[in-house]
Amino acid sequence: MDTSPLAPGLYIVATPIGNLGDMTRRATDTLGRCDLVACEDTRVTGKLLNLLGLHKPMRRYDDHASDGAREALLAEMAVKAVALVSDAGTPLISDPGYRLVREARARGISVTSLPGASAVVTALSMAGLPTDRFLFAGFLPNKEKARGDVLTELSGVPATLAFYETGPRLVASLEAIAERLPGREVAVARELTKLHEECRSGSAAELAAHYSVQPPKGEIVLLIAPPGEAEAPEDDVIDAELRAALAEMSTSQAAGKVAKALGLDRKVLYARAMALKE
Repeated sequence: MDTSPLAPGLYIVATPIGNLGDMTRRATDTLGRCDLVACEDTRVTGKLLNLLGLHKPMRRYDDHASDGAREALLAEMAVKAVALVSDAGTPLISDPGYRLVREARARGISVTSLPGASAVVTALSMAGLPTDRFLFAGFLPNKEKARGDVLTELSGVPATLAFYETGPRLVASLEAIAERLPGREVAVARELTKLHEECRSGSAAELAAHYSVQPPKGEIVLLIAPPGEAEAPEDDVIDAELRAALAEMSTSQAAGKVAKALGLDRKVLYARAMALKE
């Protein structure tokens, strides 16, 4: 290993998401030669450094860090080599660091990124869904309405959708997908690079039923196939849906419900519903 000091600046270092063998030689070399490691959790990073046989001063840094803490790190990297790591994977990918990188670049501080493990890229490469275009959107909101609103907002994006998720929230998210994005293929990739790695695909409803019985553990990547080129429903199908809805709710509510279910314009359906009532 090269023991010469690194040039001052910020070094963004990807770390394994599970399998220690995914730590690159360059990443290990950089951590061994840097002056300071900025990390989310010193306990997690401390274990990694110990496994690599390295001993480095560490400083906690996340997106909740004070302006003073960020300023102190920026001052350090102006004269020292500072490595930024997250608890697992590539920093800044739904992990802390963007504000620090932005400010470092604005001040002319050298920023170097070392590629490595990333859960979302690993999941995309193994799930069998289109990868020529994808949108990574971090974590879905925890609250039911907000989660549904995000899915509706992204429903028309012509790309595979990628989210991070946790075991306790997975079934609720799958049920929301089944309601807001019916007919889409979904993949659940979890425990990536670890002993019990799993990638299961199917409809959101099927996966929700499976994981309701077998609660998942570990960190999860949730993928949703892009929208297909569905044909517009026939007029008699639209009218049947509207009549059924009108029997239970107001004209405005019926138009909104059928518009969401069939992916049609609400104003057009409102006029059609009024005509049916007359």
